[in-house]
Amino acid sequence: MRVGLVGTGYAAKLRAQTLLNDARTDLIAVVGNQSSKTTAFARDFQCRVLDSSQQLIEEDIELVVVSNVNSEHGAVVRAALEADKHVVVEYPLCLDLVEASELIDLAKSRDKLLHVEHIELLGGLHQALRQHLDKVGKVFYVRYSTIKPENPAPRKWTYSHDLFGFPLMAALSRLHRLTNLFGEVIAVNCHNRFWATEAEFYQSCFCTTQLNFTSGLLAEVIYAKGETMWEAERKFEVHGENGALVFNGSEGVFINSQETTPIKVGSRRGLFARDTAMVLDYLFDGTPLYVTPEESLYALKVADAARKSAELGITSTL
Repeated sequence: MRVGLVGTGYAAKLRAQTLLNDARTDLIAVVGNQSSKTTAFARDFQCRVLDSSQQLIEEDIELVVVSNVNSEHGAVVRAALEADKHVVVEYPLCLDLVEASELIDLAKSRDKLLHVEHIELLGGLHQALRQHLDKVGKVFYVRYSTIKPENPAPRKWTYSHDLFGFPLMAALSRLHRLTNLFGEVIAVNCHNRFWATEAEFYQSCFCTTQLNFTSGLLAEVIYAKGETMWEAERKFEVHGENGALVFNGSEGVFINSQETTPIKVGSRRGLFARDTAMVLDYLFDGTPLYVTPEESLYALKVADAARKSAELGITSTL
C-alpha cells in the first residue's frame, strides 16, 4: 500500500518508522511546514518531499496520514476523502463539530476508512483502569489532571489559539478517556484562562471543566500548561462506593477500608506504532479497529460544549 504523510513532528516520525519497517507499505512522500526539517525527514525515512498536501493527495497513493497542526486537519482530511483515499488523522478530527460530522459522512459515502487516532485507549493507564474499575463499585467522582509547567513556554503551534484550538478540543483524549469509560454526558461547566504577552502565542493556559454524566457521576478535568504553572501533575482518580483507584504518573493503587494495593501500569511507549499497525491490519485483513470515528465525534461534542460554557459563562447541555 502506497502511503503519503502530512506532518514531520513527533507522531509523524513514529508513524513513518512503522511504515518503513512494514513490508505491506511504501512511504511515498511527505509534506511539512519547514523546508529544512522536511528535507531531513524525507532523507531519514526514504521518501520524497512535496510542496503541499494537495500535491500529495494527487499522487498515486492509497492512504494519507495526517499528523500536522490541528487547525489544518479538517481541510486535508476532506481533500483526501474526496480523492478517494483512506485517511488516518491524529485527534482531533477537526476543530469544528459540524465539519467533523460531515467528514465522517463523507468517508462513509466514499466507502473509505477514516480513522481518528486515540492511542490513550491503548495505553497502560487506560487498560489498568478498565481492568480494575469494577473493584470500586458505583463511581460517583472522577478527577483527571494534567499540568505541565514550561518556562519559558515554547513559541510554537501548541501555544496558538488559531493553530491548536480550544484546549479540550485540542487535548481531546482527556475527555474521550472519560466518555469511553463512563458513557454519556448531560451537562458541562468550563472555565478557561490564558496569559499572553504577545499576539501570536500565549504563555500559559489553565482550563478546568466539570462533566455531569447520565449515571450521576461528576467528573473534573484540569488541563494546564505554561509559565504560570509551578508543579507538574498527571493524576487520575476514580472514587466509588467500595473504594478508589488513584493513578499518579505511572504508579497506581487501589484503596479501600482494608488495604492499599499497588496496581501495575503498562508503558505508554510504542502506541503510535501499534495504532499504525492496527490500521494496516484493518485495511489488509479486515481486523476490527479499537475505536470508531463516531466515538471520537461524541468526545468532540462534549469538548465543544465545554468551549461554549467557557466562552458564554453558562452551563452547556448535551
